[in-house]
Amino acid sequence: MTLRKKRALAGMFPLVLALSLVGCGPVQQPAAAVQEKAATDAAADEARDVAEASLGKGAEVLAQGDLALTGREQMLVANRFSNGATQTNGSASASAVYVTRAAVLEKNDGQWSQVLVCDEHLKNPRGYLGNSGASRVAGWQLEYSQDAKDGLEMKFTPADLSNSANAHTRQQSGPKNSAFDVRWNKSAKRYQTYDSAHERYLSEVPSLEPAESTLK
Repeated sequence: MTLRKKRALAGMFPLVLALSLVGCGPVQQPAAAVQEKAATDAAADEARDVAEASLGKGAEVLAQGDLALTGREQMLVANRFSNGATQTNGSASASAVYVTRAAVLEKNDGQWSQVLVCDEHLKNPRGYLGNSGASRVAGWQLEYSQDAKDGLEMKFTPADLSNSANAHTRQQSGPKNSAFDVRWNKSAKRYQTYDSAHERYLSEVPSLEPAESTLK
């Protein structure tokens, strides 16, 4: 091998070594991806904190986003009867869940407030929905889905949650027609029940205390 070839090979060795080190080094995530993940984590933390401020520890976010199609962020949160149930990760689902309490929260000017409350009764800031104030309910079967035209649709049916067997067999308490269909009334700008024919919204029965409360 000539001296010139030896010198050429010697000059290539540092370049090959540098390329091999680059290939073995850690993969750097783009700054935009890191920022996006940080924003997603922060939003998830906020949602959890707001849900727990509304319904206490163990509150679960069932659906989140522009649920009422008003341009404002809302969350459907609940205390499930079955603690072992699989979480839905914030996507609307038509499957039934059994809850002891639920609420729809809305973010307005940086503050979250309850715009629908389901505990022993079903109510919005104006009063009780339908005849839900007539008697106390220990638990509910909740079905919900996201309609492209009308937004979040919910059906609350009084359920006997006195034991897990009743819950999983969907044994219900009260009359067969005691379910309450609820969605956002665009004219009244609040959640209301609507009749079984889905032709008109039903007025609230005034309550002594407003259902809305500012959380944060």
